[in-house]
Amino acid sequence: MATKVKSKKAGTKTKKTEFSSEQYMEWYESMMLMRRFEEKAGQLYGQQKIRGFCHLYIGQEACAAGSVSALKEGDKYITAYRDHAHPLALGTDPKYIMAELFGKVTGVSKGKGGSMHMFDKEVNFIGGHGIVGGQIPLGAGIGFAEKYRGTDNLCICYMGDGAIRQGAFHEALNLAMTYKIPTIFAIENNGYAMGTSVSRTSNVTELHKLADAYEMPSAAVDAMKVEEVHRAVAKAADRARKGEGPTLLEFRTYRYKGHSMSDPAKYRTKEELEAYKMRDPIEQVKKTILDNKFRTEQELKDIDNAIKERVTESVKFSEESPFPPPEDAYKDVYMDSQYPYIME
Repeated sequence: MATKVKSKKAGTKTKKTEFSSEQYMEWYESMMLMRRFEEKAGQLYGQQKIRGFCHLYIGQEACAAGSVSALKEGDKYITAYRDHAHPLALGTDPKYIMAELFGKVTGVSKGKGGSMHMFDKEVNFIGGHGIVGGQIPLGAGIGFAEKYRGTDNLCICYMGDGAIRQGAFHEALNLAMTYKIPTIFAIENNGYAMGTSVSRTSNVTELHKLADAYEMPSAAVDAMKVEEVHRAVAKAADRARKGEGPTLLEFRTYRYKGHSMSDPAKYRTKEELEAYKMRDPIEQVKKTILDNKFRTEQELKDIDNAIKERVTESVKFSEESPFPPPEDAYKDVYMDSQYPYIME
């Protein structure tokens, strides 16, 4: 159901950039797909074609794009319920993600998960999890499994700034450091959790410093810059693959929309929002591409138009796909289909 993760190309470096033109184009296309997909999802939600909860990733695209470019095939990814963009960055076809938003049987979770529970085993995306902080010990467990099997793979576990107030966060960090588990814990700190600022919920506002209690390496990352995300994740991955254990990264990012589609976001000022938009991660990459003449303005417009068409096709696919039949409620519940407690 998914396309393979793009291979990382060495490309041709210029004197002005650390990264190749190919890498910048991968970032641009990946982040533009996330942006256009989420914009369309928000529009469809307003039309009531998508229902239930819906949490958009607009503004945070560099967190996913920079992570994927820094890691390798075989690494695992797990996140919370703001989860549409991560499988897009990994190469999942947007039509299957859109179909899941529509609750259709062709969706990545067969229409049973919806917005908050995306999974795609083919690209090692281990979900979308709806319980706040519930994915954090799972991320530690996935990393432990890779170490137990003797691979050099790792797990990157994303969470919001609100989730780190859960006890599971501290329990997972403690065990991960004790057992030197190859998991990168990435806090996508967009400043407001569900709607309350970090400064109003804790005396510790430098969230990466929470790792100090476990003597775990950590770093604050300007996650409005995809290059900074890539560098930080690459460094943490190198440490994990050497058997030195986990790292806590604080991705300092910003969501342009509310926590969910039902959130009017009145707890922040318009001036603050516009200030962050001036640092938009896609616009920064676009500027680098144009300044270095990697592509022309028209070529980037053509790419954008092609992405919009791809998103439009995903909507058509979703609308034409069937809903799962009622009997599917009893499928995929247990590994053993003959489990004796399944009601007929």
